[in-house]
This record gives sequence, C-alpha cells and structure tokens, in this order.
Amino acid sequence: MSCKVLHVIPALAPRYGGPSAAVVGMCRTLIDASVPTLIASTDADGRGRLTVETGQIESYNGVPAIFFPRLASESFKWSAPLEAWLRERVADFDIVHVHAVFSHSSLAAGRACRAAQVPYIVRPLGTLDPWSLGRHSLRKKLLFRFGVRNLLAGAAAMHYTSDEERRLAESVLPWLPTGAIVPLGIDDDLFVRGSGHTASRTTSVLMLSRLDVKKGIDLLIRAFHDASRDDASWTLDIAGDGDPAYVAELRRLAEAGPARSRIVFHGWVQGEQRTALFRRASVFALPSHQENFGIAVVEAMANGVPVIVSPGVNLAPEIESHVAGWVVPREAALWQQALRNAMRDADELGRRGEQARALAERFRWSAVGGRLTALYEQILATWSSTSTSAGATPVAPPVFARRRTITEGGAER
Repeated sequence: MSCKVLHVIPALAPRYGGPSAAVVGMCRTLIDASVPTLIASTDADGRGRLTVETGQIESYNGVPAIFFPRLASESFKWSAPLEAWLRERVADFDIVHVHAVFSHSSLAAGRACRAAQVPYIVRPLGTLDPWSLGRHSLRKKLLFRFGVRNLLAGAAAMHYTSDEERRLAESVLPWLPTGAIVPLGIDDDLFVRGSGHTASRTTSVLMLSRLDVKKGIDLLIRAFHDASRDDASWTLDIAGDGDPAYVAELRRLAEAGPARSRIVFHGWVQGEQRTALFRRASVFALPSHQENFGIAVVEAMANGVPVIVSPGVNLAPEIESHVAGWVVPREAALWQQALRNAMRDADELGRRGEQARALAERFRWSAVGGRLTALYEQILATWSSTSTSAGATPVAPPVFARRRTITEGGAER
C-alpha cells in the first residue's frame, strides 16, 4: 500500500497502559508492510515527562515518533506546539489515525484534517461506552459541545476493536460514522510454546493492568479473600500502577482480610518480569466495569492462561464462545464462586488454557496487520473518488453509509 499514515495519540508512556502499547505495535506492523508511518504525541508521563527530544522525529520502541511538550492538564494533555505542528504538517499524510476522543491531541488532529481535507479515522478506546460516558459526564458534555462532536462526525470511519465496543457506542450515539472492526494484536514472541498449563504453573491468580477504578480491582480483592479461605496455597498477584491514592486504598483493602499475606502488589512490570508473571499464573482475572479490548487479557491467553472476566470486557463474547475462560457478572458472590471453582479444578484450568491459547492466535499482529491496511485502502479509494468543493469540509464517503459495519475480514453488513 503506497500511502503515508500519521497516528496521533495523547501520550505514549508505558504508564498509560494498553492504548499506548497498542499504537506502537500497530505501527511496527505497518512499517513491516512497507507503509510509511509516524506517531505524533506529547511527552506526558504522569506528573513527569518522557525522556525524549521534543519537536524532532526519533525512534521510540522501534517506530518513528515526534513528541511535543504537554503544557497543561494530565487528563486533557493540552499541547499548543503539537496543535501547531498538526496544522502545518497534516497535509503531508494520506490518512490520519486518531487514538482517543476526549483529549486535546484528538480535537487538534480532527480540526487540522478537516481543514486540509485529509481523511481520518477515530479509535475511541472504549470512551464512547455508556459506562465511560457516565464518568466525569459534565466535562465530557462540555467537550462534546466544544469539539468532540465535530471530531466524530467528520471521521471517515470509527475504528473499534470488537463488535461489542461498536454496539455499545452506537447505542448511545446512533449518528456515529461507520464502524470498522479491527482488533488489536500482540507480538508473536508473547506466545508460549507447547502446552499452556505445565508444571511451571503456580497457584496464582494474576491481575495485570493499569490500576484504575474502572478495572474493578476492589471486587477481585474481596472475592479472593473469601474464595481462598480453604486453600492457602493460592496467591493474588496484582501488577500495575495508578493514582497513588487509589493504590493505597487497594493496599488497605488487601490488608483487611484473611488472605492479606498472599496478595502481592508488584508495581509496574515490563519485559521479562511481565512475561514471568504470565508464565507462572494459573488464571488471569479482570472484573472491569468497561474494557474495550484488553491487551493483557490476550497476552494471558497467548500464554495458555484461562481468564475470568466481567461482561464489561468487550472480548467477553469471544472468550465465552471459545470456552477460553469464564465470563462472570460483577457480583461479589459470583466472583467468589468463580475463583473457588477455578482453584479446585486443575484439569479444567488446563482445558480452558488450551482453548485460550487457540483463541489468542486470532490476535497476532502478523494476522491483524493486513486488516488494518485493507481498511486504509478502502477509505482512500472511496475518498479520492469523492469530489469536495473548494474549501468545504469533506464528509464520510458514500460507501461508509451510517449503519453499515466493516468486519474483520473487510466485508460489510
């Protein structure tokens, strides 16, 4: 595919979890397919800043990226230099992939693309889910009024990572542009070889994620306290980092029950330490209120680890249909029972672990990359054949009719 693609995301620091990691993997896959690709982002890293040069292209985790200083607001990540660069340079690209909705970089990218008549795609990262829209709703209503609605309405397509994410977003905002479903991927080297459940597995429940209220970690801790009463060999490994006040609250909750000595907070992990936690776990748990995809869920499955998730994890239908784990409503008694059942049946853990690994095969970057380039090609082919009057803001091309969905294989329904 001969086109230049720009990816715009508010931040790339590892602390921001799956969205930041996913865009790097996405761009590596495009580069491997000889698609010229660049990431534009800010240097935000929590209260600090990434150790990067700003205003010039450099290699970041193996992909070309350009960073600009975040000048204000950790949540909005306002960056006037990034906005100025987008106004000046967005016309150099054939298509722009915007990651996130309620961020300055996304609004700036949308405005620049509409002015330059460059087609763009929006990946909402689950933020258009009814649960997500209900959080900080006043702020989001203001942002809708002052730019978000134009950002979404002007997109050539929405990029969802699961059909459930699309369904939920359209249930609230039926006027959204067409949804293209292209899942995220993980690197081939994250797949364990051979049987998933081996003698190296320990009696460990693993929760690995950004530590945020939406992840439902408090429910998991309470359920583990109860479920592991009869088997003191089990541990709960919690890996990740988040707001210090919230992490302190979780630690207090862990200390307040009978399993206090068996709940371990590992902090932020990456590389070999992250891999080691997956390789030793017997089951992975994520009782999220809302999760548009869940990279860590797929990483666990690639390692042959069955998963217990809530229906709020948008991969839940696939997990249930493939018997790759358990889908459990967010009720304390049900999670206690699910953990208790998993702890008591090693054979069932092994069977579901093998099914989990088979399901994860669908999400190798080597398998996903072609779907992404096909989406770009389809948008560009239609966009280039759609005439726009001078100075007019382009609209979504006719092939992307409002209630049609582009599936993983490129077919429409």
